[in-house]
Amino acid sequence: MTAAPLQLQSVAEVRAACADFRSVADRLRTEIGRVLVGQDEVVNQVLIALFANGHVLLEGVPGLGKTLLVRTLGRALGLSFSRIQFTPDLMPADILGTQIVVESQSGGGREMQFRPGPIFAQILLADEVNRASPKSQSALLEAMQERSVTIGGETRTLERPFLVLATQNPIEQEGTYPLPEAQLDRFLFKVIVPYVERTDLAKIVERTTGRVQHEEQVTPVLSAAQIEGAQQLARLVLAAPHVQDYAVRIVLASHPTGGGRERWGLAELDRMIVAGSSPRGAQSLLMAAKVRALLAGRCAVSTQDIAALAPASLRHRIARSFEAEAVGMTCDAIIQEIVRLVPAELQP
Repeated sequence: MTAAPLQLQSVAEVRAACADFRSVADRLRTEIGRVLVGQDEVVNQVLIALFANGHVLLEGVPGLGKTLLVRTLGRALGLSFSRIQFTPDLMPADILGTQIVVESQSGGGREMQFRPGPIFAQILLADEVNRASPKSQSALLEAMQERSVTIGGETRTLERPFLVLATQNPIEQEGTYPLPEAQLDRFLFKVIVPYVERTDLAKIVERTTGRVQHEEQVTPVLSAAQIEGAQQLARLVLAAPHVQDYAVRIVLASHPTGGGRERWGLAELDRMIVAGSSPRGAQSLLMAAKVRALLAGRCAVSTQDIAALAPASLRHRIARSFEAEAVGMTCDAIIQEIVRLVPAELQP
């Protein structure tokens, strides 16, 4: 079931809706901060993805709070939550559910009954998603794109909002299966979870090693209907033609041969890129920029919003060449160079 279309009749109503949005987002950050120390930028990007109706891939070494963030977000949103621990022996039926034979309630026979899997939740934590086989990883593809699953020839719609938050460890590669490009492309963001700062680490140690250890209570802030309303509001944020064109040109510049590289001094990146972003990259970048503008109290997207979110939107959509890997040219470094050299506005 989807929420009713958002009806805003005047500029005053739009401003009031934007103010309410910012207030709710601040309360949501506060509730998450009761449990998770630091990682403010990671939290901000996850909230942007939530209100942009997109999924997030969280990458970081163990112990940085990735799973804790997802669990806390689920409690703060008051949505149904489910966790899947991805392992090499995980099967698609363990994710989606299966048909089982049960005794008929009317008596005299047996019938097939569907037993739903953990994917039938509004927030799904796919923990260490790269540890499952490609066959099991592919079970998420339809759910992430169409918000539905097909089992036994029958398509079942997932309850909205539906958000997949997947985690993976970038260091340990033994026993893992790299996510295919088709699945990576379905994530709105790939967020790199950094090490915590000194002051934040001190707070974590104080909270967890003291004489009395207690778990902070998190109060639900948003309902499903309110989240869908916020997602609709984000779509009403204006994006001027030159801002939209800037997002398009950044995505085109990520292609191996395209986007006017010679004109912008990016020809040397041809040797560094095997494949660039799909159109989903431009869609993700612009939609996320609209939410970022709302969080900043603006009803229009700026080119700064586009530039700030380019790494999270595109780093998982660019495939580097062997030469780039050999010289240590990361995807983030490629995107940084593109943002630096692609002009925000084209001169007439």
